[in-house]
Amino acid sequence: MKKLNKVALMFASVALATAAGAQTRVTAADGGNRIDNWVNGTGEIVWKNGTNELCWRNANWTPATAARGCDGALVAQAPAPAPAPMAAPAPGAAPAAPGARPPAPAAPQPPAATKVTYAADAFFDFDKSVLKPEGKAKLDDLVGKVKDINLEVIIAVGHTDSVGSDAYNQGLSVRRSEAVKAYL
Repeated sequence: MKKLNKVALMFASVALATAAGAQTRVTAADGGNRIDNWVNGTGEIVWKNGTNELCWRNANWTPATAARGCDGALVAQAPAPAPAPMAAPAPGAAPAAPGARPPAPAAPQPPAATKVTYAADAFFDFDKSVLKPEGKAKLDDLVGKVKDINLEVIIAVGHTDSVGSDAYNQGLSVRRSEAVKAYL
């Protein structure tokens, strides 16, 4: 009987150690916690479906946490290397041939993504989809900041609470986003 108790105790200890190891969080290089919903615990493998075509997301996914190779349209591409400066022609050099073309202009820089976050209670009252005056003021401020920028896309991410059903909260989310869209 004592041998069975020792085996059970050893099994329970291993199970607890395994469960504790599964709860560890990945830490960032600066020592802070990092929420990474794309890669495994060691940061080496991007989680994909069985055919390696689609990346998995969880409820914490945002455009800011998009990984390279996944949702590439949302991740800013690395800028193209700048062309090497052209050397000035030597004095007394022959002029360019009449059929020579001027050098092509440099490629434009890819757009940079900027994340802006607002508290939901600043825009709407509980269970309502009508913009509050404070929400309108925040949207007016945002429009003032981006009016001189050529925007390609705005991604609005919003959530409701867990009080209502999924169908009701989805409808409320759509009504709220339509209210913001109409105001902008």
